[in-house]
Amino acid sequence: MAAVDEHRGVVGVKPLCDALAVSRETYYRRTRPRHAGPRRRRPRPLRALSDEERGTVLELLCSERFADRSPPEVYGTLLDEGIYRCSLRTMYRVLKANQAVRERRDQLRHPDYKKPELIATAPNQVWSWDITKLLGPEKWSYFYLYVVLDIFSRYVVGWMLARTESAELARRLLRETCEKRGIEPGELVVHSDRGAPMTSKTLAQLLADLGVEKSLSRPRVSNDNPFSESAFKTLKYSPGFPDRFGGGFEHALDHCRRFFPWYNDEHHHGGLVGLTPAQVHFGRATTVLAEREQVLRAAYDRHPERFVRGLPRVAPLPSAVWINRPTTTEAPTIFTSEHSLNS
Repeated sequence: MAAVDEHRGVVGVKPLCDALAVSRETYYRRTRPRHAGPRRRRPRPLRALSDEERGTVLELLCSERFADRSPPEVYGTLLDEGIYRCSLRTMYRVLKANQAVRERRDQLRHPDYKKPELIATAPNQVWSWDITKLLGPEKWSYFYLYVVLDIFSRYVVGWMLARTESAELARRLLRETCEKRGIEPGELVVHSDRGAPMTSKTLAQLLADLGVEKSLSRPRVSNDNPFSESAFKTLKYSPGFPDRFGGGFEHALDHCRRFFPWYNDEHHHGGLVGLTPAQVHFGRATTVLAEREQVLRAAYDRHPERFVRGLPRVAPLPSAVWINRPTTTEAPTIFTSEHSLNS
């Protein structure tokens, strides 16, 4: 800085700093007297808006007419009406100074939907249900398949094929299914997504009358209803499922009548350690697993050399099934039921 001070009276600060590769900020910072006080506040330019004018601009931008419009829209509208209040940049400055560079009108805030956390430790504690479309014989024609599934056993406790999607049909299916399965008040939770039939008042009233608790997925979160989604995938990727039911409603109905008995009684489910939904739902799981254990033991006794890890064991059936298992250590609420695997 001594070289700068030496030539300061000969040339200007800017060319001198450029020649010596020293920034002007560094020069002014280092040559400023140590005893100097804080910098004086920059005086307001003569062309700046007064406080009253700035208040007028803010009031205009936040008015009922312009509250939901951007500054460029407001600026252009006023010019078309022969009015000029300030520049477009000044409008943004005024909004920023008042922390209003955002939606100035009170906007609708979507509710914070709580993630459903459900657990089933036996059949008929939590049911999941949904509706899927089946393509009809012509373009834009559909049939609607309603399916009610027990999440613990994956057993389809009720289904219905219809030509329309309606809350009344859903109400009828759930009422008849609850009656058929002997559901008592207070022992069942019915879970679904937020489709129109699922959120209808008629269905909510039915569930309240039956003493059944209602649970809903979060909007646009398919993971909140995984068991119904998985069952529909099994249906639509099974052998023989057509791209379109060309034979009409009877064709689709005949396919469902063959699929669901297979799904319940013959399909060895991966989530049930290879058991069928019917074996788990009707309490035969313990017996079946014990019989499988005997088969494996007999095979081991005949050829132990083929089992390099020793006597094979049958995997146990999961003791609980969750929809969104919580990650916290807080103890969950478990819905008890009179049903058990040994019943």
